[in-house]
Amino acid sequence: MESNIHFHLKKSTSVVLLTLFLVGFGGMQNMFAFFQDTAEEAVSYKQYKGEVLDEETNKPLVFATLTIEGSNISTITNTEGQFALKVPKEMTGGNVLVAFLGYKSRLIPLNQFSDSNTKIKLQVSVTELAEVNVSIPKNATTLVRETLKRKGQNYFDDPTLMTAFYRETIKKRRKNVSLSEAVVNIYKTPYTSERRDAVKLYKARKSTDYSRLDTLALKLQGGPFNTLFVDIMKYPEYIFTDESMENYTFSFNRSTRVNDQLIYIIDFEQRPSVAEQLYRGKLYIDAENKILTSAIFSLNITNKDEAAKLFVRRKPSNARVWPNEVAYRVDYREKNGRWYYGYSNVLLEFKINWDKKLFNSVYSMTCEMAITDWEKNRGTFPKAKDRMKSSIILNDEALGFADPDFWGEYNIIEPEKSIESAIKKIRRQLRRAKNTSGTSAP
Repeated sequence: MESNIHFHLKKSTSVVLLTLFLVGFGGMQNMFAFFQDTAEEAVSYKQYKGEVLDEETNKPLVFATLTIEGSNISTITNTEGQFALKVPKEMTGGNVLVAFLGYKSRLIPLNQFSDSNTKIKLQVSVTELAEVNVSIPKNATTLVRETLKRKGQNYFDDPTLMTAFYRETIKKRRKNVSLSEAVVNIYKTPYTSERRDAVKLYKARKSTDYSRLDTLALKLQGGPFNTLFVDIMKYPEYIFTDESMENYTFSFNRSTRVNDQLIYIIDFEQRPSVAEQLYRGKLYIDAENKILTSAIFSLNITNKDEAAKLFVRRKPSNARVWPNEVAYRVDYREKNGRWYYGYSNVLLEFKINWDKKLFNSVYSMTCEMAITDWEKNRGTFPKAKDRMKSSIILNDEALGFADPDFWGEYNIIEPEKSIESAIKKIRRQLRRAKNTSGTSAP
């Protein structure tokens, strides 16, 4: 008998963002190419593990980046501040740049990293506002409201055709279970338009090792929409409506500099009197122009049973399921004085407690998307039948590791590496596809 656990992520307006299916089945399936490749590459790669922490508080830094200087080898920390950095064995030297928004970056020699217990502590980067000739807002809430209202001035105001690389991974503890990747076209409407963005699938592939799933097949519903809807400036209704703003307290944390720009860091927390489980996090706002450049936030899980109701619709009767952590990140980029969505990441960790089993099963799911290219949209918009639906399960749509002419023999990028590392390869593959077909690639 097939059973499933149905998850979804909800924002303040009760709009579904992410759905995860855990489907039970009887037999086991063989490992697919991705996991075979990973086993083969284990011989030629060395892995370093550790965590990135705040030097003063020892709190984990979520979504901190670690990059081998002068290379495209990089990774990010998870919701516990932990990382796994995989580098070629022949690379014994070099430095690792460790960075996190609002903190001083560190350059650490690779030979100082250990296999399993590297602790990296970062210092807060503070800029004294009194020394800067900028009008300091008196109220953090007012600053956030003004920033949201100025999206027409500061963000793309033309229809834009974007190409993006999307990836979703599922892990059981630290082991990869499923990988799905896609190149998509995003028909992005102006930031002032109420019309939703459309997404069209260009290429997709998947690989799943069901033998690691405790007789469960996990599937993520929503695909690229999970990451696209984290674009707060385009979809503020998912977190900051005029009404829901009253459910939060906003406060100035400190200021810092990113690429020579003075950035206010605004903390937000849901008010203790609000029973609904909302969000908490940090907003990074350009001090001079009132522009949201980045946001990092998470679901405020105050009651696991209540949080489970936000996610679980169906489940096996002998399982109890709840989320441990749900975290988001969105980064914006600037071009010719206008800002646009550039990257986002969603990370969900949850536990399944089976009756009559001593240990819990712990799974984590990550989906992320990065814009690889964009151009002004000359009026094209895909027909309804060609658009991806927000209910899509990419794992079902992707045809395994098909189309080797596009993807190549091996993975275009390993899950441990930053999605940004794929951009140049994706562009090269798109150019090749265009030249081969003689038609317009995205």
